[in-house]
Amino acid sequence: DLRLIESINLKIQESALTGESVPVIKNTDTLEGDDIPLGDRENMAFSTGMVTYGRGRGIVVTTGMQTEVGKIADMLQHTESTDTPMKRRLEELGKILGYVALAICALIFGVGILYGNPVLDMFMMAISLAVAAIPEGLQVISTVVLAMGVQRLVKSNAIVRTLPSVESLGSATVICSDKTGTLTQNKMTVVQGWTTGGDIDYKSDSQSNDSFEAMTEEEKTLLMAGLLCTDAHLKVLPDGSAENSGDPTETAIVDVALKYGVNKNEAEEKYKRVSEVPFDSERKRMATINKHPNGTLIVNVKGGLDEVLSVTKNIFVDGAVRTITVEDIATIKEQNNQMAQNALRVLAIAQKEISDIPSDVNAETVETDLTFVGLLGMIDPARPEVIEAVKKCRTAGIRPIMITGDHKVTAVAIAQEIGMFNEGDIALTGSELEKISDDELYRDVHKYSVYARVAPEHKVRIVKAWQSHGEVVSMTGDGVNDAPALKQADIGTAMGIVGTEVAKDASDIILTDDNFATIVSAIEEGRRIYDNILKSIQFLLSSNVGEVLVIFIASIFNLGNPLLPIHILWINLVTDSLPALALSVDPAENDIMTRKPRDAKKGFFTKGMTWRIAYQGATIGLISLAAYLLGRHDGGQQLGQTMAFAVLAFAQLFHVRNLHSNRLSSFRTNIFRNKALIGAIIISAGMMLAILLFPPFMKAFKLVEMDSVHWMYVLVLSLVPIVVVELFKLFKINSFKDEF
Repeated sequence: DLRLIESINLKIQESALTGESVPVIKNTDTLEGDDIPLGDRENMAFSTGMVTYGRGRGIVVTTGMQTEVGKIADMLQHTESTDTPMKRRLEELGKILGYVALAICALIFGVGILYGNPVLDMFMMAISLAVAAIPEGLQVISTVVLAMGVQRLVKSNAIVRTLPSVESLGSATVICSDKTGTLTQNKMTVVQGWTTGGDIDYKSDSQSNDSFEAMTEEEKTLLMAGLLCTDAHLKVLPDGSAENSGDPTETAIVDVALKYGVNKNEAEEKYKRVSEVPFDSERKRMATINKHPNGTLIVNVKGGLDEVLSVTKNIFVDGAVRTITVEDIATIKEQNNQMAQNALRVLAIAQKEISDIPSDVNAETVETDLTFVGLLGMIDPARPEVIEAVKKCRTAGIRPIMITGDHKVTAVAIAQEIGMFNEGDIALTGSELEKISDDELYRDVHKYSVYARVAPEHKVRIVKAWQSHGEVVSMTGDGVNDAPALKQADIGTAMGIVGTEVAKDASDIILTDDNFATIVSAIEEGRRIYDNILKSIQFLLSSNVGEVLVIFIASIFNLGNPLLPIHILWINLVTDSLPALALSVDPAENDIMTRKPRDAKKGFFTKGMTWRIAYQGATIGLISLAAYLLGRHDGGQQLGQTMAFAVLAFAQLFHVRNLHSNRLSSFRTNIFRNKALIGAIIISAGMMLAILLFPPFMKAFKLVEMDSVHWMYVLVLSLVPIVVVELFKLFKINSFKDEF
């Protein structure tokens, strides 16, 4: 980092560090105060800044890790990544199931010994229960679900760098977004103009190559004078597209002229530049002298309004030149103020005709007695898709927050345009934030929708403040200054095109199209993934509860062992795992982006989830026990085990159809909506039939043949879960308010 000691018209682009859209005009003046925001330190040149104009010299005051960029790198090293909600919930679930399994195993073992059963038999029974109680495939299924979600996100222009962050997106409650390059296009654009003929709207997309000819004389003069008085370069590519380089303010003028069919290269060929007076930071103007094809010499000037008006004598009105009046100046200043209040960067344009080029071309000889032409207003505009994306966020119960290094007026104007800043919201600057303690910020963080002129450490404080309320925070950004907050957030999302490598390295997800709307799609995918993991958990645990219940009741009442360990292992590995895995690709429900985000503090076992697992598991367990008792009554222990095994397996395969929705009837959802699930059911059913019908498999599993009556029992009992769940859905006792 340098403390400048010489600055000759020096401009430096610092958007990656400060978030400000336009290059900063540098000087050597001494600054007063201790809490000057980074973007306002105009006598400093920071590492990673890019000089866009002029030259300068400075004394090196910090190097390496002591520079502003180095401080960010140090913050990255000391920022701890947080566990995702999914990781925390899976750990919690594992502990609960482990304790439950141990308790049930101990109880069954003790009861069996009291009944006088052999110790080895009861030990095997306890092991069977442990196997039945723990959903072995859960970790694998959750990982596969996340991995498949990653593939879907890649197709939606989002690259996932850390697998668990996919699920975290589904729980996101707050999006802290950088402005420049994330919510905006990171490209200065002329959006408004003004001449004595009135306002000009440059935002319309209806222009064609002959639009320039349709303009009034004042509008033509304004655009052409502004274009000729720029140093930006236009390059036309072989495919017909164009790109330009230079100061962003000037490239904006080149772009708007091209939009109206005026090519800068062709304009300069027609109106050749014969001399110029370069921009300097003292007079804040630049001037060019261009030669008209008819031989006339024209001076074109652009700069700050006050600086241009100070050398203006006339005004261009109705295609003619007349002397400017006090009323004219008042009107011009009022218009300038209105544009500035809309956060537009305003340039004044003036010109005059001269007969000869002065022998000494300078500001005193050229920039005098000018004719005022008009104003050009420009801004780094919001991305067109962002407004709809912000609306979707609010509908989904997600709070969008803007955090930027840009000026407060600009930030609020953009935030209002895209719907991030509403009546009653508060905007806070970095200087104001410095005066607020962490406790005050944590208490009042909900009041603030826009943060402007903030430093990297401020962004981290803001993210932590939201996290202190248990919110799941997504931070989006593209600059070096965003990196610490990207790492601190639950989900750090970097821009892939304009994003710096530092930001990408600190992120969990990279948006390859730099489209803020893509994060909304990613959130929807995250919610779908979370829903499907919950469906898989509900399916696995309700099945496991059924297995445990049938063994538990049989043990308590000394009814013998209804299932052998090999039966339980087979069901857990085949009829459980394949459908549970197929549930992971279930399409999203229609209301997925109209629900509030799931509370990250809550575990998997909400009231509704626990209720469904309990009654659905009890249903499966009781019908399996009924099958066991029917079979044992008709043909002995082995037939009972065969029927219990068959009912338990087929009931689960029918039951999986209930899991598409916890509110809608299975008969109202398209049976072909999840072809993978249909395939899983067919494969599992086929394998079960092979075991139940082919003697070698029957012998290995210690099963016996069933007649048509017993097969009818199996079919009827296996359909019971669908009937029960449909009745619960019909009477709306299948879910609670806390449910998806």
